[in-house]
Amino acid sequence: MTALWFITVLRCLATSRFRFGFLALTWLVTSTHSAADPTPARSEHTNRLAGEKSPYLLQHAHNPVDWYPWGEEAFAKARRENKPIFLSVGYSTCHWCHVMAHESFESEEVAAIMNREFVNIKVDREERPDVDRVYMTFVQATTGGGGWPMSVWLTPDLKPFVGGTYFPPEDRYGQPGFKKVLERIATAWKQDHEKIAEQGGKIVAALRESQSAAPDQGKIDVAILSAAYQQTERSYDPKEGGFGTAPKFPRPVTLNFLTRFYARDSKNESGKHALEIDLFTLRKMAAGGMHDHLGGGFHRYSVDRYWHVPHFEKMLYDQAQLAVAYVDAFQITQDRQYESVARNILDYVARDMTSKEGGFFSAEDADSVVAGIDDPGRRKTAEGAFYIWTKKEVDATLGDAAEIFDFHYGVQSHGNAPEGSDPQDEFRGKNILIERHTIAETAQHFRNIGFQPVRPASVSPADSRHEDEIRDLLRQSREKLFSIRARRPRPHLDDKIIAAWNGLMISAYAHGAQVLDDPRYLEVATRAANFVRKQLWDDSRKMLFRSYRDGRSDVEGFADDYAFVVQGLLDLYEATFDVEWLKFATQLQETQDRLFFDEKNGGYFSTSGKDESVFLRMKDDNDSAEPAASSIAALNLLRLAQFRDDKQLEDRAKKTIDAFAPTLSHFASAMPQMLVALDFSTSKPRQIVIAGKVDAPKTKEMVEEVHRHFLPNTILLLADGREGQKYLGEKLEAIRAMSMIDGKPAAYVCENFTCKAPVTDSRQLADLLNF
Repeated sequence: MTALWFITVLRCLATSRFRFGFLALTWLVTSTHSAADPTPARSEHTNRLAGEKSPYLLQHAHNPVDWYPWGEEAFAKARRENKPIFLSVGYSTCHWCHVMAHESFESEEVAAIMNREFVNIKVDREERPDVDRVYMTFVQATTGGGGWPMSVWLTPDLKPFVGGTYFPPEDRYGQPGFKKVLERIATAWKQDHEKIAEQGGKIVAALRESQSAAPDQGKIDVAILSAAYQQTERSYDPKEGGFGTAPKFPRPVTLNFLTRFYARDSKNESGKHALEIDLFTLRKMAAGGMHDHLGGGFHRYSVDRYWHVPHFEKMLYDQAQLAVAYVDAFQITQDRQYESVARNILDYVARDMTSKEGGFFSAEDADSVVAGIDDPGRRKTAEGAFYIWTKKEVDATLGDAAEIFDFHYGVQSHGNAPEGSDPQDEFRGKNILIERHTIAETAQHFRNIGFQPVRPASVSPADSRHEDEIRDLLRQSREKLFSIRARRPRPHLDDKIIAAWNGLMISAYAHGAQVLDDPRYLEVATRAANFVRKQLWDDSRKMLFRSYRDGRSDVEGFADDYAFVVQGLLDLYEATFDVEWLKFATQLQETQDRLFFDEKNGGYFSTSGKDESVFLRMKDDNDSAEPAASSIAALNLLRLAQFRDDKQLEDRAKKTIDAFAPTLSHFASAMPQMLVALDFSTSKPRQIVIAGKVDAPKTKEMVEEVHRHFLPNTILLLADGREGQKYLGEKLEAIRAMSMIDGKPAAYVCENFTCKAPVTDSRQLADLLNF
């Protein structure tokens, strides 16, 4: 399907006599030396974005450009004046969006051209992913690439005809300058706007055709799981972990698939290797500079294959998915290094990305003000300025401990960025902290040179406590540097609270609470779920909304908002056994099915189709930085089908999986999260029911035993003898009779609710779970 619409669009373009020399524009991945301040100084200009809630739109509210938000006011002006629309899409923590804003949108000269020739619209892609998705499809089809900022020119009736991403202000890197592009498009429009409009219509028709084509007939079978593993294994980097080469992304959806592939047959060599790939990748990422060793959490991606030099923005969806990946790794291995990283992520989000009402913020910027720069005008900013260190700064802070810290974290006087990873020389003399050595290697090195870090009289070279001394010294050193770093200007925080990403984060905290046995995480998850229910759910309309900032936005939720929140609520039920979360999840699923499910072909459209300005209803067929809504929804339906004994939900899940047969058949590893749902659907459904009072010590002991085991295709329920069991029993006949045995909490391990004899001892339960 993908190849078909790509070719169709290009053929459509080729028939036009308007083949602009600058049409095939690519996204630059090299940096200019100076970056823009993500919160530019106010000028005498104020445009219509000043009334918006989006941090990204507000960043441009005082540009000289006469920006409009996406809406009928802008569309009507374009129709009335017969002007093309310039659509600029980005997000508030996007480094290259800041660069283009500073170079072009803050320029009076550029703004004069834009205001004279175009109707200019700004869109926050996180607030309006539907608009972004449609026009990004066009840009990718016509240029072969994509990214943000996205720049697209539209006819007054919103049909795209030219697209690109970042444009430099003047001709550079073989790219035409932005002013030149503006002037050429304006001239072409004036000369023959009817032909351009016709071209735009053909493009829209081609894109619509690509999305309306019926999927290939046929069912998906388990052989696709092995094919996907083989594809993934071929792209694996056995030396540095991860997949592919630079730039290297974390891809937690792929890690999810690998752990499920392992759990499917843990004795199989392929399964064992899948787990090795997962664990090695997690270790290499945790040791790398993409991991914030002082403050916790992960940056967006690594510009090199070594996980060393990151693109420094921090996204909530990455924190959520990576926290789950590390929790899973700990649950499988019981290795504390994975627990430590998971806690590191969860503690960072709780500290720095959580609102006082309980919702989770969206992102932290890559750029920040360079500390110590005396610039009374525009403050100088740079990518990573908040996070990087000179050796002199580290040594002055740590004193005698600096030698060990510098050795362990690769701190060097000339800086430590690998060759080729810093083309603009931004990190010359600066260090991005990276674990060059393990604790054992560091301890051995200093034993070899006769150096004792702390209390030398108490530690002999052969003493195993030497590693503990090193570990403690490094912890204290990190705390000191963290305290110093906290005095620097922080990166911009996008404090928009997005429903979908909050759903992912609720899942992370729910998993963390269960596996790490930490009630703090359960409290954080519960507060966030209450926030979503109170602030983003309209119970009278049975409607979820996309985001919240200084009040709820007017944008209704998309399929991923529903799917990710439902997943979070199901995970929260299994962590709390509060059936109110199961009830809420069921409500949301019903609304999602009503608004987004494709009854004819299966799968979920990303939009409801209500907004006529978005001319294309699409289904995401790729699990990338965020999983596709259909992938998460398929697994939600399978779980809900078991919680509610609902065959219709199970059938809908299978129809959703089958809807993506073309993608899964041709390139299965493109949808690893959908493969997680496929794995669930082709496994024997397993249920564990704990009968007992929720707060009873023996009940908790049984639940904790379950949490010690990695059981991805299992649901966990509580038969509490009260309202919770009554609600579950409305649909699940088997659970009605489940009760404690001789007054003791009991565990029932079942397949399709055909259960083994209940056990009342956690060791007996462990034996059943290991069978």
